[in-house]
Amino acid sequence: MNTTGTMRALDDQRGAVRVEDVYETTINDLWDACTTPDRLARWIAEVSGDLHVGGTIQASFTSTWTGPGRIEICERPHHLLLTMEPGTEDETQIEAWLTAEANKTRLVVEERGLPLDRLHFHGAGWQAHLEDLGRSLAGEPSTWKARSAELTPDYETVPIT
Repeated sequence: MNTTGTMRALDDQRGAVRVEDVYETTINDLWDACTTPDRLARWIAEVSGDLHVGGTIQASFTSTWTGPGRIEICERPHHLLLTMEPGTEDETQIEAWLTAEANKTRLVVEERGLPLDRLHFHGAGWQAHLEDLGRSLAGEPSTWKARSAELTPDYETVPIT
């Protein structure tokens, strides 16, 4: 199996997962796939609410996680930062960076503040999400559940740095 993510400890209880991939599309198209509600719903989450910086959103991920978030940074077409479950013990931040590379676009996603003992589940889940993004760009359906389950044992062997 080919894992594309890395995991690191932030302290003795929380960690971060970082995944990336390169897509055969323009940076503006990939940005739209990452920020437009109907396109987000095709690969990662249904999102509603105040879709502007400082706005509160409600998200329902294909992973079954549902909850509130806040848009911290939205700099088209390069940088997005969300705080999920703001102000709670389970608060995390999801940050995305997009970079044009010739006629392709690199997407790097990092989620910080995740429980260290469950980091491997999140690594597998984020890789499956980014693979689903590629499938959605090709007009194919999500395989998140099966793919995440398939990747989890491999992420259990990935070192946490």
